[in-house]
Amino acid sequence: MTNTAPSTAGAQTVPGAGDFAARTRQIAKVYGRGDAQVVALDGVTVGIPRGRFTAIMGPSGSGKSTLMHCMAGLDSVDSGEVFIGDTELTRLKDKQLTRLRRDKVGFIFQAFNLVPTLTALENITLPMDIAGRKADREWLDTVIDTVGLRPRLKHRPSELSGGQQQRVACARALAARPEIIFADEPTGNLDSRSGAEVLGFLRDSVRRMGQTIVMVTHDPTAAAYADQVLFLTDGQIVDTMAGPTAERVLERMKGFESGGPAPAAADAPAAQGPGVTAR
Repeated sequence: MTNTAPSTAGAQTVPGAGDFAARTRQIAKVYGRGDAQVVALDGVTVGIPRGRFTAIMGPSGSGKSTLMHCMAGLDSVDSGEVFIGDTELTRLKDKQLTRLRRDKVGFIFQAFNLVPTLTALENITLPMDIAGRKADREWLDTVIDTVGLRPRLKHRPSELSGGQQQRVACARALAARPEIIFADEPTGNLDSRSGAEVLGFLRDSVRRMGQTIVMVTHDPTAAAYADQVLFLTDGQIVDTMAGPTAERVLERMKGFESGGPAPAAADAPAAQGPGVTAR
C-alpha cells in the first residue's frame, strides 16, 4: 500500500526512549486466516511524545483500537516491537507484562469499569491497594481536586452521574503517576457537557501535570482537545495533524471515509514532538 504519511527526512526508525513515552517499530497484527483474514496493523512505526495529548482516529476497522491495545500491552503483535519507555513489551513474560501495566500504564475506557460496592475514593486508590503501594497523599489530593471530586469521594458509583463516574476513572488512572495513559473512547457514554468536562480534565492533566495521554476516538470534537492527531486507514498511519480543530479533523476524516485520496497535508503544521513515520 502507498504510504501517504508525512515523515521526517530519513527517519525509518523511532528515536530513543528519552523522546517517547511509548513507541512501536514496524508492528503488524493479523486476525483470522484465508478469506477471513483481516490485516489490522500493517508495519506501523510511531512514537508518542512525552507530556503530550495524542488522539488516534480513523474509519471503522482502520486499526486504531488495535494499535492502542498493542501499544498498551493489552494485545500481542505478530511482528515488530513495542516499547513503554525503554522496556520492550514483546520480550516480556505474562507476569512481567502484568506488572508493567500495573506500574507504568493507566487506562480509561468507555465503560467506566468501577467497582459498584466501593466509594469513589476507594475506586481511585484500588490499583495501588491491590499492588500493596501507598498512595502519595499530596499527589492524590491534587488529582482529586483537579477532577473536582472532593465532595463526592464517599459516594458509590450508583450515586454519581456518568460524567462523575468517568472522572473517577480518570483520577484512578492518574493516581499512580503512570508513564502513559491510554483512553479508549472515554466520552462515548457521556452527554456532550459531561464529555467536554472529561476532555478538559484530560487536556489539563497534560498541561498542568505533564501527563502523557493517548486517546482513541471517532469524534472530531474530542480529537480537537489533543495536541496532535494520528489518522489510520487500512492498518497504516496515513496522516498527522498538529493543533487540530474539530472542523479540520472532520474534513480530513471525510476524505478518508469517501474512499478517495486523503486531503493534502500541506495546509497542516508539522506534527508536534518528534517525527512520526509509517511503513
